[in-house]
This record gives sequence, C-alpha cells and structure tokens, in this order.
Amino acid sequence: MSQATLHVLQTCPFSWKVRGLIDHLGLDVDEVQVNAMRTKRDLAFTNGWNKVPVFTDDGGEVIVDSTPIMIHIDKKYNNGTLSQNSGHERYDSMLAHVDEAWKRATIPILYGSLGAALSTTRRVSKMEKFGFISRRLYAWAGFPIMWGIIARKRVKKDGRTPKKLWHDLLTDYTSSFEGHTFFGGEKPNLVDFAAFGYMRSISPFKQFKLLEEHEQGMMWYKSMEQQLK
Repeated sequence: MSQATLHVLQTCPFSWKVRGLIDHLGLDVDEVQVNAMRTKRDLAFTNGWNKVPVFTDDGGEVIVDSTPIMIHIDKKYNNGTLSQNSGHERYDSMLAHVDEAWKRATIPILYGSLGAALSTTRRVSKMEKFGFISRRLYAWAGFPIMWGIIARKRVKKDGRTPKKLWHDLLTDYTSSFEGHTFFGGEKPNLVDFAAFGYMRSISPFKQFKLLEEHEQGMMWYKSMEQQLK
C-alpha cells in the first residue's frame, strides 16, 4: 500500500469538501498544495484534468472531481455509510442542488463588491502557493477580474445580494432537516459534508461574518465542526 494523497488549493471550495470528509474519518492522507499558477504542471499525472482536488488512494487509484472523490472515500474507507441513501430522490436532488447552487454562491460572497474582491484576492495570495512575482500580481491584478467580470455578472443575474443569497440557501437547507440536527438525520451524511465544505471555504475570509448572522445555519455549521476529528 502507498500513502494516500490529496492535491489541493488552500482556498478551493471543492478541496474543502473533501478535506472535511477526510478529517471526519480520521484518514491518514498526505495533503499536497498545488501551485495556483502551475496546476497543469503539478497535476500532469491526471491526464488533462488539471483541476483540484485530486485524490490518490492508498492503492494508487487516482480519482478527480470533489463529489466522486467523496463517494470513493466513503465507499473504500467507510463502508459507504454516508452515501447509503444514494438513489433516493431526497438525497440525490439535494446533493445536486448543493453542488450547483452553493458552488455558484461562493464567488459572489467573496468577490461581490470591489472592496470584498480586493480583500479576498490579497488573502488568497497569502494562503496559496505562488511564485514571488505571481503572488503580487494576483493580489493586485486579480480582484478587478474576479469582481468586474465574474462576480458582478452573477450577482446581477441572480438579483439578490450575496448575503441574501446565502441566507436563502441556508434557510432552504436547514428547513429540509425534518426536525433533525443534520440533513442526514441525527448524524450527517455525504450531503451535509458537501454543503459544509462550501460554507467552510468562506471561513478564512472576513465575509464569513455575513453567514454567521444566520442562526439556524450556524447551529448546523457548528454541529458539523464537532464531527471533525
């Protein structure tokens, strides 16, 4: 058996999804931080995928894309306990919704205003693995692109402020718990860990305080934090 590895970017929400599951299961996984400007080089072994996260299990099998990685980890190392409801409408539809709607909500909350975008790119430049010049280039040249080209378009198309969007997502999600602590019941399932990963990816940034104002969402989030070993 070889050492299982996870190639990540520190601020990537998809990487955070997988990290939370690995933490929960207490797996011995070597985390490899990819150079943010050289993902093609660092991930050459993926045969053209070139995106994080990438998981290589202890048998040498390479799995790409966050949700398939989570399913693989759950089945290989956890007897499929967290994904046992796969195939049921409630589980499948919510997992698909989280992977689409929550994914699209991360950019607006982090880059939805000029000030937020500048703050975020400067924070990202400190957390990610950059070269000396590319770190400074990203910190000061990245925010106009993320805000002006990507985030503003998403905010305008949705029609809600980033805070309202996230509060609506958290309200809809926690309302689906049917009186339980988690979507999965009294214990979280894979849907909970997927949603938790997206929300947790915002926690290193000051915009997380906007999410902390959602009472039910934070009750669930803190309950998820307690599931990490």
